[in-house]
Amino acid sequence: MVNYCVGKNSHIVNANQFVEVGGTVTCRESTQEESHTDTMDLPFNFVAFFLFLSFLLALIKGLKRSKTAQKLPPSPWKLPIIGHMHHLMGSPPHHALRKLAQKYGPLMNIQLGQMTAIVVTSPRLAKEIMKTHDLAFADRAEFLSGKIMCYDCSDIACCRYGDYWRQMRKICTLELLSAKSVRSFASVRQDEALHLIASIKVLAGAREPIDLTEKVSSYTSSVVCRAAFGKVSKDDHAAFLQLMKEALPIASAFDISDLLPSFKILHPLLSVESKLLKMHDKEDEILEKIIDQHIDNQARRNISTGEYGQEDLIDVLLRVKESGELQFPITKNNIKAVIHDVFGAGTETSSSIVDWAMSEMIRNPGVMAKAQSEIRNAFRGKNRIEETDIQQLQYLRSVIKETLRLHPPIPLLIPRECREECEIDGYIIPVKTKILVNAWAIGRDPEYWDDPECFKPERFEESPIDFAGSRFEYLPFGAGRRICPGISFGLANVDVALALLLYHFDWKLPNGLDSKDLDMKETVGITASRTNNLRLLATSYDTSFQWFEDSAETGRVVSVSA
Repeated sequence: MVNYCVGKNSHIVNANQFVEVGGTVTCRESTQEESHTDTMDLPFNFVAFFLFLSFLLALIKGLKRSKTAQKLPPSPWKLPIIGHMHHLMGSPPHHALRKLAQKYGPLMNIQLGQMTAIVVTSPRLAKEIMKTHDLAFADRAEFLSGKIMCYDCSDIACCRYGDYWRQMRKICTLELLSAKSVRSFASVRQDEALHLIASIKVLAGAREPIDLTEKVSSYTSSVVCRAAFGKVSKDDHAAFLQLMKEALPIASAFDISDLLPSFKILHPLLSVESKLLKMHDKEDEILEKIIDQHIDNQARRNISTGEYGQEDLIDVLLRVKESGELQFPITKNNIKAVIHDVFGAGTETSSSIVDWAMSEMIRNPGVMAKAQSEIRNAFRGKNRIEETDIQQLQYLRSVIKETLRLHPPIPLLIPRECREECEIDGYIIPVKTKILVNAWAIGRDPEYWDDPECFKPERFEESPIDFAGSRFEYLPFGAGRRICPGISFGLANVDVALALLLYHFDWKLPNGLDSKDLDMKETVGITASRTNNLRLLATSYDTSFQWFEDSAETGRVVSVSA
């Protein structure tokens, strides 16, 4: 039976529209009602099919999501919108996360608002992230503070992984903070350390309590400032240091736009963007002026601006910029971003290490006595010393290592970001997931450390563990591709300061307080620093010799007399 035929105008007609009249088959006109019904058949069927297909796809997607969710690491209970943020209230985040990890495991999934993060709290899993799968986790997440203060994340610390980052990292390790460069700033370190000792001697003679936290912070800031800028006005030094002091605590925290990007109505009310922009503009103005001074000095006299004839950090970056050998030409803004990194990492971290080392030795007088004995015996009978002598003080080095185990400067290492889906310990880590390595908790893991909460420098006396990130139970500066490139520069500042403080003075708490009464609470900003400044009484020790050997580079000798 024929179902369709071609009508007079050559269009297909439904067979039901034909009727037989007197043995002849003719087409009948459909009624309006029939036409409406027939023309609705196709759209209705299409809509039904589309709805069914959408439901099927949603079901498949949901099943996949459910399957992925089942493969995510364990997670605490959470609240709508804020996720797990309430678990972090009331104590420093690295403390709260360690406590959660003790219940949910060393690989834990947390939701900070709309941001998904994985917290790593064991050496074994840290090795998986930062060695086995280092490339998959080599990226940095872009946060508001980095975009604003680091010139759209064009620095080294916040920059995304790629060719530009590799170039800048290479410049940093081979030129900016190489071993040769660090040695070239020895005279700057020595000058500032002796200024530190001289200022303490005045207060020690008056038997006045000394705010050692503030003194050490001033020392490290001045060293970094002179190393970075060289001979520029004291006003510019002071203005920049004050600005960084104000900006770093604000820039170190997540902004509301990082945690709840979809809740734009809250951003004007809670975001610190306007504050960061104002600080950025002020910082940019100062750096622009200083860089232009360097360019002008080099153009007119073809000399470096650094003190004592050596290049400062801006000189180095300008030289590399003009070399014509870069795959990615660097701009003034790139130079400013790197200098911002140097200040952020070089001032707070070094001063924090000295502060915590002195705090721990006050609480453990036997350790302080042993460190002082080593230093004073090593230098007895000598008229002068140099930095290499300080580096040979093995017990002092153990004190620094133990301080960094218990008090890593950045307890939650700078967040990494997953570049590709990866499986860690049987769990799926989705792309774009943030990775938080709890270096503070790892350094206190009882599976790897005896008496992990006790300050015992002796544990490092026969240990091969160093600062290079090769042992994942000890990560004060990170590991892998993203390890801190300024370790040598920062530790040189710490070595000199601690050696001089321990040699020149005996220390105790004021007002007759017992050493065990010292408050050890910490506050987290750019680093985990003391909540309350360390205030001590100092008693001068006889110092009848000159510090630091004559330098072939500077020809200088400096001393502090009793």
